[in-house]
Amino acid sequence: MTGSFKNRRGIVLAAGTALIATPMLASCGGGKDEEKETGAVEDLMREHGVLRRAILVLRESASRLRQDVQSFAPKQIADTANLFRTFGEDYHERKLEEAYIFPAVRKAGGPAAGYIDVLIAQHNRGREITAYILSVTSKGKIGAADAVPLAHAFDAFELMYANHTAREDTIIFPAWKNALSEHELDEMGEKFEDIEKQTFGKDGFDDAVQRMDHIEQALGLSDLAQFTASKPSAG
Repeated sequence: MTGSFKNRRGIVLAAGTALIATPMLASCGGGKDEEKETGAVEDLMREHGVLRRAILVLRESASRLRQDVQSFAPKQIADTANLFRTFGEDYHERKLEEAYIFPAVRKAGGPAAGYIDVLIAQHNRGREITAYILSVTSKGKIGAADAVPLAHAFDAFELMYANHTAREDTIIFPAWKNALSEHELDEMGEKFEDIEKQTFGKDGFDDAVQRMDHIEQALGLSDLAQFTASKPSAG
């Protein structure tokens, strides 16, 4: 994502000042490290990271639904779906990908352009699934009749977006970058920053990460170590 380019890309110091200030800061152990520049494509992929975290919450929730519907947390899932809608669907998909990235890739032609129609169809299907998730979780309590269909919806959502974002990261975003000059890419980065500020009134990426942190903590999913794979058996 482009999220607050001016903040994230850091302050560009004059060469002489940098040569003097950096050693001084390092020697005294003080000061905050300057943030390195973040390009538009890297920011888009970081946005995908937030969305993947949301989808992983749904994946874990599908397992809980099947094992014990009483352990399911409708509020946190509704929060996750709302985050995916506002940050993923309304901002990342509609205002960035569909408005600027997909048209540029389609115009450039080549193999990447052949993915655009499918990607848009998957965006639309994802919105339908998000709406369904919100309609069920808004009831406050999940009944037995809703458990299996909702778990299936989580599974389908995860599988679709795992493939969807992988193609965008490895095919669509590189093709978009190659279709633009360096100057045009910088201009798009600034435009995306403006869109983000207009949409959220603040750094949308940082806010989304904080929201995911709170959701994961509430569901007991914040400790990364719990997902470490078991050692394979000797057979």
